[in-house]
Parts: sequence; C-alpha cells; structure tokens
Amino acid sequence: MEYSLEEVMETVKMTLYDNFDIRTVTLGINLKDCINPDLGIFKSKVYERVTDYGKRLVTEAGKLEDKYGIPIINKRISVTPVSLITESCADDAPLELAVTLDKAARDAGIDFIGGYGALVQKGMTKADEQLINSLPDVLSSTERVCAFLNVGSTVSGMNMDAVIKLGTVIKDIAGRTDNGLGCTKFAVFSNAPEDNPFMAGAFHGIGEPDFSLNIGISGPGVVRGVVEKNTKCDLTGLSEIVKRTAFKITRAGELIGRELAANLNVPFGIVDISLASTTKVGDSVAGIVELMGIERMGAPGSTAALALLIDAVKKGGAMASGNVGGLSGTFIPVSEDSGMNRAVREGALSIEKLEALTAVCSVGLDMIAIPGDTPSETISAIIADELSIGVVNGKTTGVRLIPVPGKKAGDYVNFGGLLGETYIMEISRFSSRDFILRGGRMPSPVTSMRN
Repeated sequence: MEYSLEEVMETVKMTLYDNFDIRTVTLGINLKDCINPDLGIFKSKVYERVTDYGKRLVTEAGKLEDKYGIPIINKRISVTPVSLITESCADDAPLELAVTLDKAARDAGIDFIGGYGALVQKGMTKADEQLINSLPDVLSSTERVCAFLNVGSTVSGMNMDAVIKLGTVIKDIAGRTDNGLGCTKFAVFSNAPEDNPFMAGAFHGIGEPDFSLNIGISGPGVVRGVVEKNTKCDLTGLSEIVKRTAFKITRAGELIGRELAANLNVPFGIVDISLASTTKVGDSVAGIVELMGIERMGAPGSTAALALLIDAVKKGGAMASGNVGGLSGTFIPVSEDSGMNRAVREGALSIEKLEALTAVCSVGLDMIAIPGDTPSETISAIIADELSIGVVNGKTTGVRLIPVPGKKAGDYVNFGGLLGETYIMEISRFSSRDFILRGGRMPSPVTSMRN
C-alpha cells in the first residue's frame, strides 16, 4: 500500500494540532503450544514467549514513533484465553499463570496484557469456573493483567448462571482494591470480537494465526476539529465531513500498523477505528456530540447524534481499509471522557440513558462508578440488561462497572492517569433479585437462525 506525501503531511498536522495518536499497538500471541503437564515448564515457556515478543514490540514501536512523530500511547499484548490453556492443570494454575503473565509484561515494558478470561456464553467448564473464581485474587494481586468474560452471543443466547456469579465477583474485586480499581481491568461481553486491540477485553482468538498485530487509533480531537469548523451545514453534510476525516485517520493507523507488523515479521491484523476518548481537553466524544448541537450529552437527541457520528466513522474507515475490525465504534467511557463526566455531574446523563446510547455505539456501559453498597444481584441485572442489547441486535456490547467501596451516589472518585475521574452514578433502588436468581440460559433470539 502506497502513501502520498500529502497524506503523510495531513497526519503530521492531525498529530500536532488535534491530539491524534495511535492509542494502542496490541500484539496477539498464541500460547496453546506452550501447554505442558509440568506447570513450571508451562510458565517458563509462556514467560519466554511474552518477554521476547514484548521487548521487540516496544523497541519497534519506539522506532516508528521517532520516524513519523506520531505518539503510540500503549504497547500491549493479548494472549489465548487462559481458561482454554489451563484445562488439564491444577486448580491454582490460572492464578499462577496470571502472575507469570504480569511479570513477563512488566519485564518486557508492556503496558497491559489481556486474555485472562473465558468464553462461557453457552456454559462453563471446570476450568472456566476456576478462572472466574480466581478473578478477585488475580485483579487484586497483579498490575498489568486484564481480564474478560464473554457470557452472551447472538447465536448462543446468554449464560445467566455466569451473570449471577459476576455480581458477587465484581463486588469482591472492588473490595480488595483501592477505590475498586481492580474492576477497571475487567470487562464482560456479548459477541466479543477476537481481534479487539483495546483493554480490558482484548484476547487472541481461536481463529487467529500464531501472531497478529492489531492497531487501535484515537481520533476524537481530529473529528472535533472538523465538527467545530462546520456548525452551519445540515446533518447530511456533517456526516460527509466526518466520513472523510475518519478515512484520513484510518489510513494513518494502517500505515503504522502495516509497517510495525512487517518489522516484527508477524501478520498485520486489523485497524480498530473506534473513537477512543481520553481525559485530555478536546479529546472527548461527548464534546463532539455537544458541538453537533446537543446542549449536554444525555439530552434528547444524544442517541441520534451519536448514531450519525458512528455511522460516518464506520463508512470512512471501511473506505480507507479492508482490514477494519475489533470493536470499531464510538467509546463512551464515563470516567475517561471529561465531557461524559461533566454530564453525569450536572445530572444530564443517567445510567438508563447510557444504556440507550449503547444501542448505537460499541462497548457499552464503560468505566461507570456506582455506589459500593449496590447489591450483587443488581450488578448482575445491569450486566444482563446491557448484554441483551448485544445479543438481540447482533452487535458487541460490554460492561465495566466499578462499585466503589464506601462511596454513594454523587460522591467523587479519581482513578488516576488515563482511567480518569468521575462521580458515582445513582442506581435504581428497586430489586431484580428474583428474576436474576432464576439462572439458566437466556435463549438465543430468532435472528440467530440465518442458515
């Protein structure tokens, strides 16, 4: 793929003036061939592979930063879902492997390592249950390990027995970490993509090659800039402008991704074109929506504005690359987006409106702080509500809830760094306990029968 000098200069301009960056380069690594009945040998093989490729990823990414002047914010690794490679191991193997992964990521200079998780949308094996039970220990004792569970899909329905367990598990994780910080490293999905480069939900899927280099780009600042300059055009014209901007962003991301993959001698995977917010001023998805004419994110019209925005981004990304994948939507994390946080503080945005917004964007209820005394059954019910949107509509949805110990609705919490800060959201006081505790499996929708 050839890139013109004009395209390169356009990328430099976006970087200098609009906060454009590569949010993450994520190297997917297959660990299935590291499996060994001797846990010591197994862990040694995993450590060597992760550190070897991790160090190379960090080095080569640094070279490209210097060459193009485009910041690469995070260098990450995703691995084969851990429950799949510990099936024949002792009960404590998942925890021991998590400690090994954490040490390997630290020694290699990797920011986060994902894949500590399981695919349980239709049921749980013994290894899956062992991994789920280990989550509080793992996320309170490791620094860089990120965890995921896929508990629902359009084809399989939703595993409500797993959802029941998660309410208790999430509260346990929160209780063991400062301000519930461990919960920021755990995401629950329906229809989880196997090539997602973003944490906490990244894992190296079964249908992937031994290695795959996936790129997550960040362009809210760039999109905000063009929206701010076009306040008078109609929505058709605005969509066209955003689409062209997304095209440029995606081309820049693919440039970095393909060259980095070639330098690492691994296959290039995908570009995830999600608009990923940061805590920086001007780097907010909520800010874009407000510039489109919504007084405050969460006001009537917000869902329509977000739908128009993400549709334009997807169209532009699809025009620019045949390798768009991952989540490729618009992220609306509350604590990581200053505009979302402000909307919560001012009462414009409720958890119910956030759920409505996720019908048209990706990820779902993300980085939402809730009162620490929220019942576990209510947490499970919120997860079930959100993931049902994904199951029924054939799209990816996810949940990252943080029940902050000792905090109540309206209180403030600061998670630090890119995780940002937020106010505790109010949760309905009415119970869903009797419904949730029925358990079983929610059947797949009729739309799953497409053959």
